[in-house]
Amino acid sequence: MLSTVLATHPWLAIALLAVVVVVGPPLGWWLAPRPRAALALALGAIVAALVTTLYPTGGEAELVCVLGRDGTLAGPEPLANVALFVPIGLLVGVASRRPALGAVAGAVLTVTIELVQALAPELGRSCAIDDAIANAVGAALGAVLAAAALLLARRAASSEGAGALR
Repeated sequence: MLSTVLATHPWLAIALLAVVVVVGPPLGWWLAPRPRAALALALGAIVAALVTTLYPTGGEAELVCVLGRDGTLAGPEPLANVALFVPIGLLVGVASRRPALGAVAGAVLTVTIELVQALAPELGRSCAIDDAIANAVGAALGAVLAAAALLLARRAASSEGAGALR
């Protein structure tokens, strides 16, 4: 279903990615002093990714796993995969105050999702190395945005005399 929507509206993936990248740093800055809220949103983003990638399609997958690479992140579906994991990298990075943890969490999650897709063909999903790469790129981009948001929050806190975030 998502592939059909992206095929009919190819601009949707790049628009979603642009919104996430533009909104991410201010949201992360606002959430920096609210790690519990960031964690709650991170869990919501993880659940959304799990539902999006593991919800049964109603049939068995024809190909269990696609290990070849087509080498591009420029199409609508790869860009949607990138955009899906940017919030995870951003929110886990802000909640933990460790942006690299956001990238690692996203990478571990995408590998887990692809393994489940490979081991449960009754979901009607097939795993693909390109999906895992796009998702990991999204989590890494989110981690970069988290680092920027945390830096902005530290500078704002120190300029207000409130002290640096720990």
